[in-house]
Amino acid sequence: MSTTSVVPQAVADVRALLSVENISLRFGGLKALTDVSFHVGRGELFSIIGPNGAGKTSMLNCISGRYTPSDGRVVFDGADVTRLKPNRRAAIGIGRTFQNLALFSHMSVLDNIMVGRHHLLKNNLFSGALYWFGGAQKEELEHRRKVEEVIDFLDIQHVRKATAGTLSYGLRKRVELARAVALEPKLILLDEPMAGMNLEEKEDMARYIVDLNEEWGMTIIMIEHDMGVVMDISHRVMVLDFGKKLVEGEPAAVLADPHVRKAYLGEEDPLLEDEPTPAALSA
Repeated sequence: MSTTSVVPQAVADVRALLSVENISLRFGGLKALTDVSFHVGRGELFSIIGPNGAGKTSMLNCISGRYTPSDGRVVFDGADVTRLKPNRRAAIGIGRTFQNLALFSHMSVLDNIMVGRHHLLKNNLFSGALYWFGGAQKEELEHRRKVEEVIDFLDIQHVRKATAGTLSYGLRKRVELARAVALEPKLILLDEPMAGMNLEEKEDMARYIVDLNEEWGMTIIMIEHDMGVVMDISHRVMVLDFGKKLVEGEPAAVLADPHVRKAYLGEEDPLLEDEPTPAALSA
């Protein structure tokens, strides 16, 4: 797949929005992650790659709060969030999509996306009565306006009233992205957003991700197996293998690293003269 037309032009802010510091994760005797550290700058599109079972989704789960790491800490926007529950992390600006779709299949597309804005509701125990008398209708209209903006952006107007479970796989992936975007996150975690898609659907999704980063200003961490996409749209890439960090850097440099080529691409001797170039590998 070639998506060279969507290479990001924006330069990420070097100030870290997210810092992952010496994270280890154990399940009994199994080590899913071992002493992994990295940072993601504001406005950056950062990809995590590695073989199946390398710990990529486990890392996203530590960032989003689904898992609590055994050691280390997660710092988001200057605050230690290591022990915060997932709903609290969503409330402070961490959005998430999943490798396996997590939509409410019996609900409409519109209602699924509206779920992504529940934490933005302003009413509470003390102001509830005044809220319902004075602000409920206005707030509802504002939420609807934002949701419609997301629907237009992702070109899903034609299915906005459809039941989510009746849609094609590619459209359901787009609806899940819409729900995460509706959260208005500072950081969005994308777990294999293009898995199972055909070439046209992948190209569309790549464009949406780049536009979220460049036009909407969202910082993005993406897990993706399609090396063409990773090479074309990422600012930086980190490689995990058996729960350990192998290397981190710009995409071309990472894919040229001999340890990466052996661990991730299966090359026994990466120094052979007829070794394929990174461009050829991403074709």
